[in-house]
Amino acid sequence: MQAIDPAKDPVKARRTGRWKLFAVLLVCAAPMILSYLTYYVIKPTGRTNYGTLIDPRSRPIPAMASTTLDGRPETLEQYAGKWIMLKVGGGECLEACQKQLFAMRQWRTMQGKNMDRVERVWLVTDNQPLDTMTIRQYDGMHLLRAPKEAVDKWLPSDKGTQPSDHIYLIDPLGNLMMRFPVNPDPSKVHKDIAKLLKASAIG
Repeated sequence: MQAIDPAKDPVKARRTGRWKLFAVLLVCAAPMILSYLTYYVIKPTGRTNYGTLIDPRSRPIPAMASTTLDGRPETLEQYAGKWIMLKVGGGECLEACQKQLFAMRQWRTMQGKNMDRVERVWLVTDNQPLDTMTIRQYDGMHLLRAPKEAVDKWLPSDKGTQPSDHIYLIDPLGNLMMRFPVNPDPSKVHKDIAKLLKASAIG
């Protein structure tokens, strides 16, 4: 009986192809896996994070009927591939809101050569018109309207606070992963973001 040439065996060829594909996917995903291991599993002595870590498995981005200010459908998922600093709240931007917008702009600028890896997004949770001067002052920030109920249900907040009191961080794969406290220390937030950008080759 003539032996079957392994190179011509379609079953073995498919198995080999699957293993090669798996190896390629593993190599591509390794940087993000490593960054998550560093934050969630490996905790060297002396290393602490300032923001509160959020298990991304428990807080996937929900389906929200979000739109641009002029009514065009647009979602957070469309910014995948970048780190996202997220602010939420009504369109009437008073002192606390202005401080958040200013801080987000500064934290992004402070990342230097990595600043283009970070996007700023404001989810406006009502139909209040936005002040034109505020929009111009923070040019480059994405402005989306989204249902308040869906946003509040999705975003965790500290006891005695609400989502609009916090700034959140979403990773390049679209995972909600960190929440910063009310009135945060700017230098500590900057360090958290800088460490994440350094640990991840994605985004």
